[in-house]
Amino acid sequence: MQLRPDALDAHLAKPLAALYVITSDEHLLALEAADKIRKAARTQGLTEREVLIVERSFKWGELLAANQSQSLFGDRKLIELRIPTGKPGKDGGKALQDYAASLSPDNVTLITLPKLDWQTQKAAWVSSLQSAGVYIDIPLIERNQLPAWLGTRLAAQKQSASRECLDFIADRVEGNLLAAHQEVRKLALLYPEGQLSFEQVHDAVLNVARYDVFKLNEAMLSGDAARLVRMLEGLKGEGEALPLVLWAVAEEIRTLLKLKAGVAQGRPLPQLLKEARIWGPRERLMEPALRRLKLATLEAALQEAAQIDKMVKGLRAKAFSGDAWDAMLQLGLKIARG
Repeated sequence: MQLRPDALDAHLAKPLAALYVITSDEHLLALEAADKIRKAARTQGLTEREVLIVERSFKWGELLAANQSQSLFGDRKLIELRIPTGKPGKDGGKALQDYAASLSPDNVTLITLPKLDWQTQKAAWVSSLQSAGVYIDIPLIERNQLPAWLGTRLAAQKQSASRECLDFIADRVEGNLLAAHQEVRKLALLYPEGQLSFEQVHDAVLNVARYDVFKLNEAMLSGDAARLVRMLEGLKGEGEALPLVLWAVAEEIRTLLKLKAGVAQGRPLPQLLKEARIWGPRERLMEPALRRLKLATLEAALQEAAQIDKMVKGLRAKAFSGDAWDAMLQLGLKIARG
């Protein structure tokens, strides 16, 4: 059965199911959900815990043996299976199907996986796990959802803050949910319950952003020029290699060009996105970006990327002068502003 993450607490107040599956790329939320299941297991008398991690040398017979072996003291036990890659392989897929079909009533099994791509979600072993157990798919907290998420976390510790404060925290953590969680907990330690002022939040919250070069595309596609400027300045300040930044931006421009050309030929955008293996938040940003951007703009942007590449390599292009990072910023703004 599928279970929404926000319904987990109510579910765990009842006797535990034999199997739980958590899939997510939001590591903090996946860890918190797993901790809740572990706590419920201890409360309900599962005093022993066995952890198996699927690595290159992992033998799937270990999972079957763990399920069949009795606890040292004859108690029920919690079996944790962690599949960091989300790809169990052919043998693993068959083992998981067999395991789901023969769950032991003496044990509770917790399987944790990263977010599965659309092709893996259709695999037979995934269907078996969904049918046999409680399947919890935890989505990413997108940037525009972060202020509301922060507000909910503050409310849980009986604090509140204005939207200005929440936006300030969100800007500082730049999508790093673990950092956001730590900043919220810090506010609970520093200040009493109730409404927080902007001055209190400003004084307490550090600039903990760790900018991800591969999230520049979100700022460009969404047209968020302010975020783009902040991210590029952050990447430069952190010493990120400019060739990597340029490569990421140029690849996004090439993708946009390919999609724009396909749409111009009359091909449906959903099909083009599927062929390009674009899904999730990036998929939702593509359509408005393609409407905003002209084909000529994208072609000119790709030419600019080639000129910046020459600058990075020390070959000063006639059309460009000054700092390569400045040229990189202008290129990003061209896409963001259309």
